[in-house]
Amino acid sequence: MDDKALAELAALGEIAGEIVHELRNALLVISASTYLAQKSPADCAPHLQKIERHTRIAQAVVDGMMALARNEAVATEPTLLGDVLSAARAGVGGEANFVDDVEGCTLQAHPTLLSRVFRCLFENSAQASAPVVPTIRTCVEVGERAVITVSDDGPGVPATIADRLFEPLVTARMGGTGLGLALARRIVTAHHGTIELAGTKSGATFRITLPRARSPVGYP
Repeated sequence: MDDKALAELAALGEIAGEIVHELRNALLVISASTYLAQKSPADCAPHLQKIERHTRIAQAVVDGMMALARNEAVATEPTLLGDVLSAARAGVGGEANFVDDVEGCTLQAHPTLLSRVFRCLFENSAQASAPVVPTIRTCVEVGERAVITVSDDGPGVPATIADRLFEPLVTARMGGTGLGLALARRIVTAHHGTIELAGTKSGATFRITLPRARSPVGYP
């Protein structure tokens, strides 16, 4: 099996891992809500609503990840960029200082998949900068398409891999898989967008271009 085929299998494995992680979270909420609803049937309405919501989330995760694995277009909805960033930061913890300027930006996106893109960028910045805590800034220019810039004050991307950064298995970090940014590009491409490493004098800056929402949040 050649390197390209191995990289493709590794990328599919990464997608499978994401499905398991997201489904586990949804199932934990469903399980807890079921227990609470059974414990107090008279007050079960909020718990049933939570069960219904997280069942839909689980279905959306499976549909989105499987479409990604098959290189199909993903199902999207109007999504606040601020919500996507909040979900992405939750997976990074307190390993970075975050500064956002994205108020009011609404994208046409798959929320779970897109949060995976930003979590990858945030995690890379935090891990590359350790033990120093980096400042990560996210800002957006809203035109016909949204241009989102994520930058940090960390050590930057080594010149030796800058041109191949989004290829599977390319990494400069000890213990890194080299799959995170490859998967991120796959997700952004499935959104009809682009992601690139922008040239900077210090730190790392990524520029992501994505479609703006066709309608307000809450509408298809």
